[in-house]
Order: sequence, then structure tokens, then C-alpha cells
Amino acid sequence: MALTGARERRVRTGGIELCVAELGDPARPTVVLVHGYPDSKEVWSEVAPRLADRFHVVLYDVRGHGRSTAPKPLRGGFTLEKLTDDFLAVADAVSPGRPVHLVGHDWGSVQGWEFVTAGRAEGRVASFTSMSGPSLDHLGQWIKRRVRRPTPRRVGQLLEQGARSWYVYLLHTPALPELAWRGPLGRRWPGILRRAERLPGGDHPTPSLPSDAANGAWLYRDNVRPRLRHPRPDAYAHAPVQLITPLGDAFLSEHLYDELERWAPRLTRRTLPDKHWIPRTRPDQVTAWIAEFVTAVEDGRSAPVGSGRHAERFGGQLVLVTGAGSGIGRATAVAFAKAGARVVAVDRNGEGAAGAAELARRGGAPEAWAETVDVSDGQAMEKLAEKVAAAYGVVDVLVNNAGIGLSGSFFDTTAEDWRTVLDVNLWGVIHGCRLFGKQMAERGQGGHIVNVASAAAYQPSKVLPAYSTSKAAVLMLSECLRAELAAQGIGVSAICPGFVHTDITSTARFVGVDAKEERRLQQRTNLLYGLRGYRPERVADSVLRAVVRNQAVVPVTPEARSARLLSRIAPGVLRAIARIDPPL
Repeated sequence: MALTGARERRVRTGGIELCVAELGDPARPTVVLVHGYPDSKEVWSEVAPRLADRFHVVLYDVRGHGRSTAPKPLRGGFTLEKLTDDFLAVADAVSPGRPVHLVGHDWGSVQGWEFVTAGRAEGRVASFTSMSGPSLDHLGQWIKRRVRRPTPRRVGQLLEQGARSWYVYLLHTPALPELAWRGPLGRRWPGILRRAERLPGGDHPTPSLPSDAANGAWLYRDNVRPRLRHPRPDAYAHAPVQLITPLGDAFLSEHLYDELERWAPRLTRRTLPDKHWIPRTRPDQVTAWIAEFVTAVEDGRSAPVGSGRHAERFGGQLVLVTGAGSGIGRATAVAFAKAGARVVAVDRNGEGAAGAAELARRGGAPEAWAETVDVSDGQAMEKLAEKVAAAYGVVDVLVNNAGIGLSGSFFDTTAEDWRTVLDVNLWGVIHGCRLFGKQMAERGQGGHIVNVASAAAYQPSKVLPAYSTSKAAVLMLSECLRAELAAQGIGVSAICPGFVHTDITSTARFVGVDAKEERRLQQRTNLLYGLRGYRPERVADSVLRAVVRNQAVVPVTPEARSARLLSRIAPGVLRAIARIDPPL
């Protein structure tokens, strides 16, 4: 996606000309996108067209970059004061008399913090979305507090950020950065980005990169040392701020923003499990968060980020949960809803799916939908995947939870019993991973798959041969997919609950007995699990935590964790336990 159809103009300010591009209807709220170093405005070419359907989108090449001219001399021509002059000139040209919504990445965010805290820009900025770039004033204060009151934790943070800032020291050396960028580094930079940051190709970086990067070295030389030595004590944001933090950023520690509420009291936090260049690697999510934030500010309300745990991570994301009609599935759908996610509740029971969607809406989901599907039906799952992608978008988190229970000896378990269990417990997971996982991979913007297995996957049992086999297959499938999809930024987790009180205990089938004995066993099992008292909401918490931490295998209950440990260090003990008759 490129800036096709953009309207260009030149804005004169301070003896230079800025190249400004516009998309969308000028009558709508204006969103100004400011690029970082060593980029040009084309770094936004995946985000800008996505925003242009709803907003007036403005991009400009920072002085000395892209098609904007450079100051003469370069020294002293890139101070934050002069960059603020540039921004105000652009804002006055594209949105006279109306404040703009500012979005910055990297040095565009560093500039944005200056704009949103400088008194002379007050009233010109309606909101600010910051990505991968701190305020130099806030950073200076952050450093001073840790130097004046050192603790092991604070010293560790200083050393960590100092190591991440290695490139800043190099950019202060005379002439060397210019020679490198205009020579081999400039030629190799696109390949470095593709390998290190998994950036796609396209129109970024542009052919002007060598001169952009050489000129932009003065951003650091003109600003970093002066501001860190003498940070402003009054750098308070005069507009709402949204902070989007990529947790895998190689250049900036997330601890830089620990005390940000002090400087930006109207702060909304978001996090992404990605690296530095998220406008290129996660344009869908970045666009959605910008649009949601700008719309909320325009409507005079706070951004809906959810009230539950991990709201920073899942707000606005699309989560699909199978088997959501009851038990772990329903609890998981509600937990994601509380974290501000949009939820698709899937169940073969239509009333159960509708009830889960309603609970999700009450729990805080900005949107929730119910879908009635039998996960064992491959064609029905294909239709569901097509419908979800067309109506709601590509799923960010898939939770394959649907499952059924079956107990009885191997020889009492018929071929039809095996087919029924494997169709739901294994093929249902395969269908979900194959269809929704493929959409994630084709989108190329990461995602996460959660497969609900069981402690029975690694704890053998003489009364659960079919069930345990199906869950063991889910566990191995998850491990294989995790290896295959890691390079595409898609995580895979297998959740292994133990004895959890859900409806599956009263609906599980018992083979080899008559109907009366089966009902007694169901009631007995339900009673025992009820006495155990482990609620599905606790499993749901483990699901969200597994996604946040990108955990591979998550035994949930104490007995599940103990069995997992024994399966590794003393499998013979588990085999002995498997021979014991259950208390039924």
C-alpha cells in the first residue's frame, strides 16, 4: 500500500520548504503523522491510507529528509524549537483554526512530546499518540531521579537503557555517521531492517535514505545532550496522550515510561509484542488504536481500554473463542472482554453462544458477536472463517477451547466413540488453526493461537484412553505450530487445566455402562469436581497471561503442574498412578 492519490503541497518555514502530503476529506478531523529517524514520511504508507477513510490524514517529510529541504548550516538547524516551528506551520496550513491529532514514531514521537508540552503549541494539538520515542525532558528527569536516589533496580534500569542507546553515542561522533550512511550502511540498511525487524518491502525506505540519515544525525547532536543536562521541569502534556509501547523494542526500555502519568495525566497505555517499527509491521492494530483514540477525543470521552487485567495489551483486538457457551470458554470470552477486546463467541449451542456474547458486552467488550458452529464440521468452520474475516476482520487471538469428555476402558470405546472425540477435541483444533491461523499468517502482522489441551495430555489414565489421546495430540500440534509460526510473529500456547469445575464434568460420556450407571457417574464426577472448587475464571486468567508472555505450555492447577513435572523427571510415577482405579 502506497501514498497513491495523495495531494502534495509545499510549506515554507524558517528558510526551508517542507513536503506535505494529504489524504482523505479535509472537512474531517485532521491526523498529522510525523516520522522518525532515519525514515521519511513513507514509513506511514501502510497506516495513512487505512486512516484516510475516516480522517483527514497529513504526512510531511521532516526538514532535511525526503523531499523537504535541509537547513544551512546543518549544525543548529534541527533543534526541537525549530522542529516545533515546522509543525505549527504545517498545522496552520492544513488545519487552520482547528487543532490536529498528532501521531509520532521514533524521533517523530520525540518531536511530538515537545509539541504537546510546549506552551506555544497549546490549543493546536487535540491529542497525541506516541510510539517508540520518549520526551527528552522526561528522559532527563528519569535519569536524574535514578542518579540522585540509586537503588539496585534503578541502577539496573540505567545500565539497561545505556546499553540500548549505543547508537546515540556513535551519532555524536564527527563525520563518521555521515560517511557510513552515504556509504555501505546506506546501501545495506533495507536488508538490515528486513532481517532484524522483519519489515516488509515496498516503498520504505526510500532512495533518499543515505542523505536523510546523514542529515538526521543532527537531530541527536542538536538536542540530546542539551535536554538531558537541563530538562524542562514543566513538560506537562496539555492534551490527551496515547502511548503505544512495542515490548520487543531493541532501542528503548519499557521502564522509561513507568512514571509517565506524572507528565501526562490523561494517559492511555497500549502494548504490542513486536519490535521498533510497528507502523510497518503492525499497521492494522496501530491504525485501529489511533482511530479509536482520535474518535474518543473528538466525542469528548476517554478511550475505552477495558478495566480488566492486560487491558493495555488486548484493548480493541479481535479474539475468537470456541466452546464459548459455558465453562472455560465462557470465562475466557468474558476475561478478554474485560480487557477491552472485541469478542467472537463460538459454540454449537446457539443460546450458549448468544449468552456468552451478551456477557462479553456487559463485561466491557466494545463489540461482541455470537456464532453457532460445530467445530468438528470442516465446511462449517471454513464458512465461519470467511464470515469472520469479511465482517469483523482477521482474528488477533484464537482460542480453540471446544471439547468433549469421554471415559471408559479402551475395549469399551467403540470406533464411533473414537471418531466423535477426535472430531471435536483434535479436528476442531486443527480446523481452527488451519483456517484462522492461515489468515493471521497471510496478513503478516502476528497474532496468537491458544489451544486448550489438558493435564491428561501427559498424565496417562486407564479410564481416559480416547480423551487423553486427543489432548496429547493437541499438545504436540501446538508445539509443532509454535516452531513453524514463530518466524511470522505468531505465538502458540497449549493450556493444560487439571480438575476444573465446568459443564464437561456433567455432560461427559461414560462407555461400557448402562444409562443409569452413566448418570450416576456423571453426577459423582460433577460432585467431586465441585468439591475441588477450581473455577474456570482462573483458567481464563492463565489463558490471557499465556498470550501476554507467549508461553508454550501452561499447566494451570497444582495437580496439572505436579503431573507436568513428574512427566519430565519421574514418568514411572505417573505410570504407576495411571493403574489406580479412580474414586467413582
